[in-house]
Amino acid sequence: MSHDPQSPAADKDSTPAPRQLPGHIAAALAGAGGAVDSAGQPWAGRDLSGDAAKIHNFEDDDGTADAGYLAAVAALLAGTGSEAGVVASLATARVFVPVVAQLAEEAEGVDGLHADKQADMALVTLKAPDGRTAMPVFTSAGALESWHPQARPVAVYAARAALSAVSEGAQLLVLDPGSDVTFVVRRPAMWSLAQQRDWTPSYLDDELEAALNSLAGVYPAVRRLEVRPGSGMASRTADGSAMAGGGPGPELRVVLYLEDGLDAAAVQDLVAGLNGRWAQNELFAERVDSIEVSLQRAAQ
Repeated sequence: MSHDPQSPAADKDSTPAPRQLPGHIAAALAGAGGAVDSAGQPWAGRDLSGDAAKIHNFEDDDGTADAGYLAAVAALLAGTGSEAGVVASLATARVFVPVVAQLAEEAEGVDGLHADKQADMALVTLKAPDGRTAMPVFTSAGALESWHPQARPVAVYAARAALSAVSEGAQLLVLDPGSDVTFVVRRPAMWSLAQQRDWTPSYLDDELEAALNSLAGVYPAVRRLEVRPGSGMASRTADGSAMAGGGPGPELRVVLYLEDGLDAAAVQDLVAGLNGRWAQNELFAERVDSIEVSLQRAAQ
């Protein structure tokens, strides 16, 4: 924790540990990810070559990005939309999940060389800079092909893709990596999408703010608490344009207004105690992906 010499404020980043899945999500995973595709069909033995592999499950699909998603992103860039609006547009959007060939068994070929005996298809996952698992999905077949020409696009609704991401142990859903606009759907939004429920960002969640205030109330030194957008909520397009959403986090800034006179050890103990209480709270666990804590001196 570092202190600004001009003020008593200090920031601390915290990425909560992986959360236990809600029961309704865990139950839905029986037909998503793993050895089967997002429609529950086995990958093994499937021929995904040729033009027929371009589009699956959606007749008359031309492979272009969903108009509602494009409009939501354009509004976000223009400053008239919101991060929640982009996530809401995904509720009815078709996306493409990339799958790649993966050697399942190996046989000995001519002159002792190893030859493929069986190749299965596997979902693609990535490692985010903070070490978390991320699943890439694409809003258009062209964007996927530009990113990985050898991958095969499988068309699914974004909610089904979110279920598959959870099945793969992913905490992030990354839309169109490597494209002009890359949008990260963080874990709470991804879970809401998988459940087909509306999502409220943690920094706009009045119920969450009330719960955090209640948990902080056991510490007399905390005069009040506010929630604000975190420094990792925003993102940038490939050309450098700012976008008020779609960043990987921390998406939530918790501002603690403390009484004057606390020394560094007392502040550290207080923040550690609050982090522990928050981590054990079910509402916090489901609605917060990652946080940063800012300390301010309460007005006298």
